[in-house]
Amino acid sequence: MKRITNTQDLAAFCEEAARHAYVTVDTEFLRERTYYSKLCLIQLAMPGDTNDTAVLVDPLSDGLSLEPLYKLFRDTSVVKVFHAARQDLEIFFVDAQVFPEPLFDTQVAAMVCGFGEQVGYETLVRRIAKAPLDKTSRFTDWSRRPLTEAQMTYALADVTHLRMIYEHLAQKLEETGRSRWVQEEIEVLTSPETYIVEPREAWKRVKTRTNAPKFLAIVRELAAFREIYAQERNIPRNRVFKDDALVELASNKPKSEEDLGRTRLLLREARRGEIAAGILKAVAAGVDCAPKEMPEPDRSREKLQVNPALADLLRVLLKAKTESAGVAAKLIAPASDLDGIAAGLRDVPALSGWRREVFGADALRLCEGKIALAAKGSDVRIVPLD
Repeated sequence: MKRITNTQDLAAFCEEAARHAYVTVDTEFLRERTYYSKLCLIQLAMPGDTNDTAVLVDPLSDGLSLEPLYKLFRDTSVVKVFHAARQDLEIFFVDAQVFPEPLFDTQVAAMVCGFGEQVGYETLVRRIAKAPLDKTSRFTDWSRRPLTEAQMTYALADVTHLRMIYEHLAQKLEETGRSRWVQEEIEVLTSPETYIVEPREAWKRVKTRTNAPKFLAIVRELAAFREIYAQERNIPRNRVFKDDALVELASNKPKSEEDLGRTRLLLREARRGEIAAGILKAVAAGVDCAPKEMPEPDRSREKLQVNPALADLLRVLLKAKTESAGVAAKLIAPASDLDGIAAGLRDVPALSGWRREVFGADALRLCEGKIALAAKGSDVRIVPLD
């Protein structure tokens, strides 16, 4: 198997790949000890049924520039094929602010082709490529050199089988007219907003038991400090302090390092030095926050009057429609969205785009009393009433 360790060889491969309709791509990375993923290996393969057109690119090699790969990513004449691309795309976006265009994600395509929700690569290899897949090297340390033969064999399989999977799914999408469905999901994956973490918005990911504005103001300041500290030092945010410690700090409102020393959930190294100073400053900023600047939780659903009977009917309709379409129900609408529709919400994802075609349009008709549901054996039928 061919390994690429210099820019010249990478450029030669990418120039050859640009002559083909598509190229398959995967990465191996580490993130346990860092805020941003550490890219350790890139796998690429051109169309074909052998390993001769596949390579392993070593981004840890001295002097290797990934610019030839990014040039290929920008080449809109070549489809870039990934499986479960989100984390791979984040790596390339953080490194070079580039997204592969056009992009094809086989996990997304498989979901709309009836393979279930968040189907794994191994499942697709088994069901489409009819091949076994050795996953024993999946959790190895990809930053260590030299790579073992087992690691390289495993890594290469992530792009060689992907060729057949892509061709099969692309054909099925063409036959069923669902290519646009996949494209709608891809637009979310290739949006910068998906990967940019704004420190002042980080508080929204912290689960709390109270929505008191003053408390949330402190949570916001603490979460922002933690995010900035972790980003600047490239360490996991939980290495600064975990969510449960953040909530405890917001509740206790420490004013000194002595107070921090009595905090039960705070890591020992966070009770002094830069982290301690940052915590105390954040808490003080939250306490002093003016009422008009305090964050407000999303209360849009708190006063919704859910019609339980209608919600149950929507669940029946969703099950019937997704079974007929061969799409996972959770991909269309979670239970909370069904309750929201039954309570009158109309801005949920299930009522727009391709989801509207599968389920949303009939869901609205059901809510408006324009259709009824009838059972015949194990089948549920839609009965027009207008």
